[in-house]
Amino acid sequence: MLARLQLASPVRRGQALAVRLLVQHPMETGFRFEFSGTAVPKNVIHTLQADYGGRTVFKAKLGAGIAANPFLQFWLLPEDSAELRVQWQDDQGATGQASTWIDVPPT
Repeated sequence: MLARLQLASPVRRGQALAVRLLVQHPMETGFRFEFSGTAVPKNVIHTLQADYGGRTVFKAKLGAGIAANPFLQFWLLPEDSAELRVQWQDDQGATGQASTWIDVPPT
C-alpha cells in the first residue's frame, strides 16, 4: 500500500508537530455490489499505530465509516531525533508502513 507521511515544519524541541498521513487504500465497506450482483468483500484498514523513538505515540482503530484513501493527522511532541514509523493492517491481512527520520535541532 502506498502512503505519504508529511511533517509540518519547522521541527523544534518540545513544540507540537503536526504529522499527516495519507494512505492509498480502497476501504471497501462490504455494502457495495458488482454489476453481476456479487458483493464486494469488506476490506478496511482496522488498526494503525505510530511509534516514535521506540514508543507508541498514536493508535487508531478504524472502521467502515472511513473514506477511501484515508487522511489522518495527529500531533507529536518531539524531544530527540528519532525515527517515526507508522504501521497499519487491513481486513485481508495486508500490512503497510511509512517512516521518516525526525531531526530535532539542539536548542
